[in-house]
Amino acid sequence: MGVEEIVLLNAADEAVGTAPKATSHHRDTPYHLAFSCYVVDTEGRVLITRRALGKRTFPGVWTGSCCGHPGPGEGLREAILRRLQDELGIPDAILRAAPVTPVLPGFQYRAVADDGTVEHERCPVARVAVPSGTPVRPNPEEVEAAEWWTWERCLDLVDRPESSPWYRLQLAELAPLGPPSGWPDAGTAPLPPALTW
Repeated sequence: MGVEEIVLLNAADEAVGTAPKATSHHRDTPYHLAFSCYVVDTEGRVLITRRALGKRTFPGVWTGSCCGHPGPGEGLREAILRRLQDELGIPDAILRAAPVTPVLPGFQYRAVADDGTVEHERCPVARVAVPSGTPVRPNPEEVEAAEWWTWERCLDLVDRPESSPWYRLQLAELAPLGPPSGWPDAGTAPLPPALTW
């Protein structure tokens, strides 16, 4: 497997280069492209995950279903499906049939971990709809735990210190939209210039 690279951005969210992911997250992390997604089943439950304890950034925090970094030239939908398979082991056949909807295509944030490590990302947020009973097999190097939660429990997590900072910021925008099965499609026009759908 080659070195995983992140896409570096300027203030206009245009791609200005790449850098190795493994060495790019530190106290002066460059602004770069990322994504978050929420996997929602037909019962309206959300797949919530706890990041692996060995993760370089924000280990052990509870957050949405999956987050990651689109590679150079990779579209958002493809990056989401790739990471859902890599991190959570969701079968490819289910993912290929899953509707993926941009819900917060303009989201961006900056957060500082307790150890001083910075995340600074343009991070579009999407919903992925899957059937109830979809199998999940977390990769222990990425995910400590993965659980199907009610929307009410997701809302409760916002006020708990073990939630990720980007989760709290995203939920501030998602909560007014109501339960995730009804989140509207925000379209792809607001995606950053560096990212295709």
